Amino acid sequence: MHAPQFTAESSSDGMAQRDFTVDGVPGVLWSPASGDGRAPLVLMGHGGGTHKKAPAMTGRAHRLVTGCGFHVVCVDAPGHGDRPRTAYDERETAALYRARSAGEPEGPVVVRYNADLAQRAVPEWRATLDALQQLPEIGTGGPVGYFGLNLGTAIGVPLVAAEPRITAAVFGQHWPDVLAEAAQRITVPVEFAMQWDDEHIPREAGLALFDAFASQEKTLHANAGRHKELPRFEADSAVRFFARHLGRTVNSPV
Repeated sequence: MHAPQFTAESSSDGMAQRDFTVDGVPGVLWSPASGDGRAPLVLMGHGGGTHKKAPAMTGRAHRLVTGCGFHVVCVDAPGHGDRPRTAYDERETAALYRARSAGEPEGPVVVRYNADLAQRAVPEWRATLDALQQLPEIGTGGPVGYFGLNLGTAIGVPLVAAEPRITAAVFGQHWPDVLAEAAQRITVPVEFAMQWDDEHIPREAGLALFDAFASQEKTLHANAGRHKELPRFEADSAVRFFARHLGRTVNSPV
């Protein structure tokens, strides 16, 4: 088991940011700047084509850190951010752009490619969790959540299905094709977001993935709008969800 290797540190607006690597996988850990003792950890998966410090990631992390005092971690998925692309990554990315340019459905390419990324990423996430739980401010035995949409859901569903340390999860905006079987093995509380007018993911597909989760407590948030129009208030809802299930109090209005 390898400890995280921290490479840079900064702090602003109540949140400390530490860059690190675990077995060569680059990540970022956000924590309360005050450093007030041990707190739950939220694993956060980024979307396809983005990276660990994309604005959506830093924004969600800030809500979770300053709103509830969580630690939040995001790592670059294979072929994303600071990680090199394999020949397979290049082929699948080119196939996606060809489909997009031709006005063809993107789903078949995205589902196939995301399934490959998840197969590579799940062991990396579990190694990252092992490493971060060695830190005294996180430790073992504490609550762990997972928050990821789009590619973050493609990686997060098999991760949560395989990882008993994760006790609550927020997912959304993905097809059920290769995820339904893993979703049927998930019993922790789930919050799921989808766009009712998504031009890429038919509403029947989003509903099918939500239906597949075996959780006794699961909540569907269906919002009007297209794929990229997910309301920002869904991030605030995720903060309240994790506060309930990871045992924290929301410290600021969200």
